[in-house]
Amino acid sequence: MPNTAFTLTMPSTRTTGVVFASPHSGRGYARSFLKASILDSHTIRSSEDAFVDQLLAAAPDHGAPLLAAKAPRAYVDLNRGAEELDPALIRGVAKRPGHNPRVASGLGVIPRVVAGGRAIYRGKMTLGDAQARLTEVWHPYHDRLSRLLEESRRLFGHAILFDCHSMPHEAIESLTRRGRRRPEIVLGDRFGASAAPGIVDRVEAAFVAAGFVVARNAPFAGAYMAQHYGRPARGQHVVQIEIDRALYMNERFIRPNGNFSNLRGQMTEIMAELAALGRPDLPLAAE
Repeated sequence: MPNTAFTLTMPSTRTTGVVFASPHSGRGYARSFLKASILDSHTIRSSEDAFVDQLLAAAPDHGAPLLAAKAPRAYVDLNRGAEELDPALIRGVAKRPGHNPRVASGLGVIPRVVAGGRAIYRGKMTLGDAQARLTEVWHPYHDRLSRLLEESRRLFGHAILFDCHSMPHEAIESLTRRGRRRPEIVLGDRFGASAAPGIVDRVEAAFVAAGFVVARNAPFAGAYMAQHYGRPARGQHVVQIEIDRALYMNERFIRPNGNFSNLRGQMTEIMAELAALGRPDLPLAAE
């Protein structure tokens, strides 16, 4: 069975405990999926972190693996838990105790809506169809990511996952307080729960030195990836990196803009600094 879940690009020699990942840049929209949706082939891409995997393409040159989704976020959201099933979309799913705002808003592991709350389907799907997607995409991706992090800890004594995303420019603008500079990069560590402070400080310093306006945990603190894999006490750290889409793409037409090559070059330099954080000669485990 072909791998429809991810692409993994390994360095010729792994020299760092850092892993770069792009779980939302997948653009493999199967014909059957598009046929099942009431959205056109352009609108359904509005939740996609388009081209983020391309911005990270140089990661293996710095000794770090790059794991990127193939399947689109509208099909399976890899930054959600497998149990985050939406009873408003999937027949046979009972409402779980407690309130999950992501599921309630239609953004569970099998999304009901794309950006702007636009419905993907006209009706519901079966639980079997939902579970088939998890078997096809979710479990293979997370199984491979888990192994990469385990390998990092075994080889280097610690693991650092940089979970990379993009954020709509309008969303940042509307959430920025008046009088404050709009962030271009938002780092999420779940308010210190998913990564050692020293690591996040160095990540922020790398982006600031490159000229970016950086914020932490607002408006994005990290979701499933940071919550599930971030275990600083065990030497496993996760930092979510959100990049303003307006920096590198035309959001309306979903295509790279004139600054794309420049930003990719900046990201390549920053990734060199981030990869260095996972080298065994740096005492991160003590931070």
